[in-house]
Formats: sequence, C-alpha cells, structure tokens
Amino acid sequence: MASCADSQALQIAMVAGEASGDLLAARLLSGLRVAAPQAVTHGIGGPKMQELGFRSDFPMEKLSVRGLFEVLAHYREIKGIQNALRAQLLQEKPAVFIGVDAPDFNLGLEAALRAAGIPTMHYIGPSIWAWRGGRIKKIKRAVSHMLVVFPFEPEIYQAAGIPATYVGHPLAQVIALAPDLAAARTRLGLHAAAPVLTVLPGSRMSELKYNSAAFVAAAHLLAKRAPGLQIVLPLVSAAHADYLRALLAQAGVSADGLQIVIGGSYDAMAAADVVLVASGTATLEVALHKKPMVIAYKMMAASWHILKHMGYQPWIGLPNILAREFLVPELLQHAATPQALADALSAQLARDAAPLQKRFLDMHHSLLRDSAQEASRAVLQVIKAGA
Repeated sequence: MASCADSQALQIAMVAGEASGDLLAARLLSGLRVAAPQAVTHGIGGPKMQELGFRSDFPMEKLSVRGLFEVLAHYREIKGIQNALRAQLLQEKPAVFIGVDAPDFNLGLEAALRAAGIPTMHYIGPSIWAWRGGRIKKIKRAVSHMLVVFPFEPEIYQAAGIPATYVGHPLAQVIALAPDLAAARTRLGLHAAAPVLTVLPGSRMSELKYNSAAFVAAAHLLAKRAPGLQIVLPLVSAAHADYLRALLAQAGVSADGLQIVIGGSYDAMAAADVVLVASGTATLEVALHKKPMVIAYKMMAASWHILKHMGYQPWIGLPNILAREFLVPELLQHAATPQALADALSAQLARDAAPLQKRFLDMHHSLLRDSAQEASRAVLQVIKAGA
C-alpha cells in the first residue's frame, strides 16, 4: 500500500453525479484523508465531497438527470462536460480515476482514461444483476477494479474477469443500528405521540416532477384515516422546495399540512412510522432506519414503456432485491395512484412492524463494514499496482 509520503504527489480524480453518489464518495474521501492525507482530489462532486477538500470542476447538478428521454433533452450539455473533463484528465494523468455510480456518464469516461493508461475504478457496481446485464462487456473494457457494496456482487464481476472488492455499504456505517425516533422528532419539532408519515419523492428535479403530486395526494388521503398524522417531506435544497410547491399548485394538490424541511432526510426517516419513498438508494436508507415503507416510482411515459421490459427480476426496491422477496409493497407508474398508495401506506401502518424491523436489522448487519477504510485501501493498492 502507498504510504503517506507516497501520497504527496497523488492526483485522484472522481465523478459523482447526484446526491446519493456525493454521500458515498464522501465516505471514500474520508478514508483517503487518513490513508493519503496529501492527495489532491477533484472532478465532479457535491457538497459533502467538497467539505472534505474535494474540488468540483463542474456542477454536479448538471448530471442529476434520470430517464431515457430526460437525459436526451440534456445530452449535449452532459456530453460537453464529459468531453471537457476527459480532455483535462488525459492531460493531467491522475494516479487513478474513480467513477462513483452514474454509469452512463462514468463508464465512457473510464474507458477512454483506461485506454490511455490511467487506472480506473468504479464505486458501486452498476446493477447488472437487475437489468442491462450486457453492460458487463463495457465494464470490463472500462474498469480496472470494481468496488462493490453488496456481498453477492464480487462473484459476478470476478467471473467476468473484473477484479472486485466488497467494501460493505457506506450507508450501513453512517446509519445507526437503532435510530432514535424520539430525538429525531424533537429535532424536527414533531409531536412525540402522533403518527408520522415521511414522504420521499426523490432527490432529482425529474423525480419531483413525476412523483410529487401523487405522493402528496396520497399523504392527504392517509391523513383522513390517521387522525393527527404528521407529514414530513425533506428536500435537498430550497430550489427543490420552490419547484415542489409550483408542481403541486399546477396539479391542484394542496401543500397544506406538509412540513417541508431542507436537508434532514435522516431525521425524517428516523422520526417516521411509515415512509412513502421513490425507488432508488433512499429505499435502502429507509430499510436501514428499520421503517415500514411503500416504494413507488413514476417517470415519463416513453421512458417507462422502454424500461418496463428491461428488468431481470420482479423487484425494483433495494430492500426487496436484497431479501429476494416483496418485504414491502412496490407500486410503479400507472399503479402508483394516490388511492393505491394511500391504501398501501394504511396497511403498512396497521401491521406489526417488529418482524419487518428484524429483517431490516439482519440486512443492516450483512452490509456493515468499515467502508471508508476498505475502499481507500483498495484505491491505494490499485494506484501502487499501476505505478
């Protein structure tokens, strides 16, 4: 492994494309600050990475677009950023490039850098076990070493000739095994005894666009059945909050009764009795908080028409994928009506939560490693091997 002295000239480039990637990359950076304190890190990242000394050369928000046709609408801008960053890194020749999630952006960049002799790593393997398994060939061309966060993944990548290291899931270390519901409610100013619904329509603007109206309408329907229900809706920024309010007004859905908070998503999860959550990393975060949930997702109709035929398994939510069964309900696209969502939430509130919480606790233990240390160790080993 490289020593601290070896790290003085290290240039490490990274790209994270959205809020969840920013969080995951920040965990890796926290490990690198200990193992290689003089390393210079830059590329594309968000505020959590920047708190650890990372320099973002382009705004991360430019990459935070989801859905086939939504990406097409921003293709020229995103491609321009990719081209500019590729040219910059080919000139700089960093000791390693680490793409954090965002495979559609990062794999192409990684392929070009690896072809030029720059070691490339990808943190969080694309979910080839869920859909688009053909990407394994592109991954093999692009990635020198894969860092994976689920225990079943190394075998998949190693069978394809791609070195892989299981580092545990960073979120399993960040989130307490026993989140403090009472303390979270106090921080949010919620009544201690009244039920709480947390609504998580997504961290991207495109997710807010398609999920918000149905999610909030479902919350209002649930409130009619659950006296005193408190509805918490955390968002990543004030701009997202303004956009949400505009979307609700346009859809004729009232924002009354919503407690919109900026940041504080983990408090909102910890405080909840039940959560309505958009499919994605947030579903795992909710599971690690040991909360009953309903998973839902809506997107542009044309994107849905294509993507609905591309999955390999019946689940889309990470808790269900890890459990290999429907631990919690999933309602997608046309099925995600306000009434259906409210019915599913009501059923979750009425059930005995203890068996589900036990399953989620077991899941938490299976994912728990010192991911910052494990990932940074793997990075320095790749740098040493490529030197």
